[in-house]
Formats: sequence, C-alpha cells, structure tokens
Amino acid sequence: MVFPKWAQLFLLQASASSASALGRRQNGTESFESHCASVASTLQVPNATVYFSEFVSAGTDLSLPENNATCTQPSQVVQADLCRIALYVATSERSGVNMETWLPSNWTGRFMSGGNGGLNGCVDYPALAYGSSLGFASVATNNGHNGTSGGAFYNNPEVLEDFAYRAMHTGVVTGKDVTEQFYGSAHSKSYYLGCSTGGRQGFKSAQDFPDDFDGIVAGAPAFAFANLTSWSGHFVPITGPPGSPTFLNNQLWSVVHEDVMKQCDLLDGYADGILEDASICNYTANTLLCDANANSSSCLTQEQVNTVNQVFSPLYASDGSLVYPRMQPGSEIVASFVIYTGVPFPYTEDFFRYAIYNDPTWDANKINSTDYDNAARINPFNIQTWEGDLSAVQARGSKILHWHGQMDGIISSENSPRYYEHVSETMGLASDELDEFYRYFRVSGTGHCSGGDGASVIGQGLGSVESLDPRENILMAIVDWVENGVAPETLVGTKWINNNETAGVEYKRAHCKYPLRNKYSGQGDPNDMESWECVE
Repeated sequence: MVFPKWAQLFLLQASASSASALGRRQNGTESFESHCASVASTLQVPNATVYFSEFVSAGTDLSLPENNATCTQPSQVVQADLCRIALYVATSERSGVNMETWLPSNWTGRFMSGGNGGLNGCVDYPALAYGSSLGFASVATNNGHNGTSGGAFYNNPEVLEDFAYRAMHTGVVTGKDVTEQFYGSAHSKSYYLGCSTGGRQGFKSAQDFPDDFDGIVAGAPAFAFANLTSWSGHFVPITGPPGSPTFLNNQLWSVVHEDVMKQCDLLDGYADGILEDASICNYTANTLLCDANANSSSCLTQEQVNTVNQVFSPLYASDGSLVYPRMQPGSEIVASFVIYTGVPFPYTEDFFRYAIYNDPTWDANKINSTDYDNAARINPFNIQTWEGDLSAVQARGSKILHWHGQMDGIISSENSPRYYEHVSETMGLASDELDEFYRYFRVSGTGHCSGGDGASVIGQGLGSVESLDPRENILMAIVDWVENGVAPETLVGTKWINNNETAGVEYKRAHCKYPLRNKYSGQGDPNDMESWECVE
C-alpha cells in the first residue's frame, strides 16, 4: 500500500506516540488489537445495538458490502491502525441511525465527526479514514436512512427529523460516549468536518447544539435548505428539456464559459481562467447572440440568450422576496452536467415528493412559485438552518471556519456571504468582531467541495491534501485556532499539475478571508502567491 506523501510524513511522526498510547492502554496488559476485539461485548450505549468491533490495520482496503449500492463506495482504504465499531442507535420507535466509530491506535485525544451529502444516507467513510489517520477518534452516520434517495421520508416524519438534525447530534453524543468507554478517558477537543449537506449539518450544530463541537469546518453549506431545493429545481422550467429552443447543450455552455471569462476574468487583475470573486462579475449573454449568418455552435439564439440571463438571475418568491441568490458565473461547465440538464434535479424531486408534500406523484417539471412558498413555509424541523444568532458558539469559545468554492456548480457560492452578513446583522457584529469566532473564505477555482480549475486543495478531505501545515490544511487550521489561538488570515490552496497529486505542484494561492478579495498586484510571477494581495 502506497500512502500519499502527507500521510507518510504523519505516520512517521506518529509512530512513537502510537507506541506510547498503546502502552498506556491498561498499563500495557492488553494489546490494542485484543482490546478492540472484545470491546463490542462491554460497551454500554443507550438505545443502541452494537453490531461488531474489529481491528483494521493501516493499508487495508476495507470492503464495505453493507454499504448501500447507491452510495457507490464498495471499499475504503484505511490509513491508520484502528478499531472499527459499528452500531445502530434508535431515535424513535420508527427510526434510527446506523453509524461507525473509527478509533485509531495513535489517538491524540481529539474527536471528529464527518457529515453527509445531498439527501443521502451514506456513511462518510473518507472522513472516517481521514480523521482517524490524523489521530482523531472519528464518527459518521447514515443520517437516519440508507442510500441516496429521499424516499425513506415518505410517510415517516421521524426519518425526516433524523435527516434534518437528529441523526447528526445522536452520532456525536454516541460517538463521544463510545470513545470514552474505549480509551478510558474523555476526548480533549471535538471537531466537525463536512461539506454541502455536511456544511449545513455543521451550521445546524452551531445553531442548535453549540456544545457539540469546539471547532467546525463547514464547506459549501446547503443552508436555506428548503429554498435551495426550490432553486435547484427551478432551472428545468428555464432551460426546457433537451432539444427545446431554450435548451443549451454542454458544448454551448462551454461557449458561455469562455464568454464569462472574456467579460470578467480581468476583474481580479489577471486573466487565468479563474474568478477570484465571482460576485463582482455582472455577466450577460447578450454578446453571444448569433448574427444572421453565424455558426450556431459558437453563438446563441435569442431564446438561449434569455435562458442564460435567467440562469444568472436570483430566484424570487410570489411576494417578491428572495428565495435564493443567482448562480455565480464561472460555474457553468460543471452545472451543465448537473442542474442545467433539462431534467429534474433528483434531490429537488425527492424533497418535495417525500418531505414537503408526502405525494410521490408530484411533478418536478412543473415546479413554480407556489412550491417555493410551500417549501419555505413548511420548513420541516427547521431544516432551513438559517438562524443568525451564533452567540452560544461565541460564548463557549468555539470556532467556525466556513468556506465555499467560487466555481461551485451545485450550490451557489453567493449564498455563503449572504449568511455571513445575516449573522453580522443579527448579532450586530462587524467583520473584525466576527473574526473572534467565525471566519469565511472564498476559495477561487474550486468546484463543489473539491476539484476545479484553480488552487482547490486545502486539506478538506482525502484526495485534497497537500500538507498538514495549518496554513495549507483547513482541518489543521481549525485545530490550531481552537488549541493554540492561531486564527487563519488566509487559506493557502494548491493547484496540482493536471489536478494530479503525483504530477507535482503547479502553483499555490492564498485565498482571502471575507470580505476581502484576492487581486493580482500587477508585479511578479502570477503563479507566486506573494504576487497576490487581499484587498477591500
């Protein structure tokens, strides 16, 4: 098994502490492996059934036959010696949570929970592997149901309640309990790492369960969740189905992307195909209108121009209030494969059918302002996650790192600063005061949670790690802030050559803390991050 370079360095550094931790375990009278094998029969967890405990050695490609097929993850490479404990915790007579706790032999005393994505009930095995490799006792749940569909919500509001908040909180409380029983001592600090729905879960914890975590990393949060699902669905009436006069295929969206860059790429001082701050790009597709004799593969009809301009417009409710901000320019190629397809977005369809209307016949092709109003009004179990008062987090001394990719094609990055400003207004705190406990970073050239055209590697999960230096790793940054009081001023992202770690580093860029934006100074190598500056 060949580990990535950051993991090799960590494993070398941790070998001595692993041995000492193992020696401390019951004064050396019982090995870590044997303790793991026997612990399932001794755990006492309320409302729980312990399925099994098993020792898993570093380098194992762990088969996951019990993982729902729609989760599309049949295995996970384990990167540290650990005890894997799987259990079920009932949340009501009709609902419960499947969860796993991965307890590393090189435990640092830290606890970490991962999140979920979409409407899914898929255990975040990569987060378990990432956290445990760094010495965190790590936990993740199926969010109260199995698989990626929201069909489990149908006729069962208990499962919907689990998805909205209860599964996450249950997993954290139970995971901490299991951790303490296993190691014989409680955790020292508790952390959260999640993106998308996982980002929403991080903020739900901050808003409703502020004692759960000392530090939260929340990426591309799906907050304003009911409104987000309305927005994700509203593109179908705009684009029409494939083949209709209003529809653009993937190739035409590439043409739009080139035009976006033509109009906006230099707003940050350097033309590199990346928008450092997409919010200042006031794009319209009017210049792409075909002339009478033009080739229609490189320009747009008037109907298609109207489609693009509507896509880049905010969505409003029947009373004129904002449902959700516009899709930010720069994301169009990714979005063309996900939400500009001319067919209903599956999460929108499932959420309205099974969570809002409890009606499997609801037609997502006909979504309209009545549906937007109903989703926001019903807001099951306050799934919106839009509370602006984070005073309990502030009072407790906990910290939040919030980040969002600027070419996210699934959740508009323009909703993140809107929430930040909502917190600022609710709490009456300026940015320098929010900095005490809550910081938001715009990460340019980054898609939904990972990948993209720019310096998207910030340590947000397996496959996106260049370094364990807190300046370049957002998980280590939250640890440094919580435990050492060192708050990040920038997040240094890495761009690998051809997005391939083994090919080496193409460049690094320091992403700015909101409300500052990144701008090329006009001097020096633009691939040198020192040639860029955070400006008002």
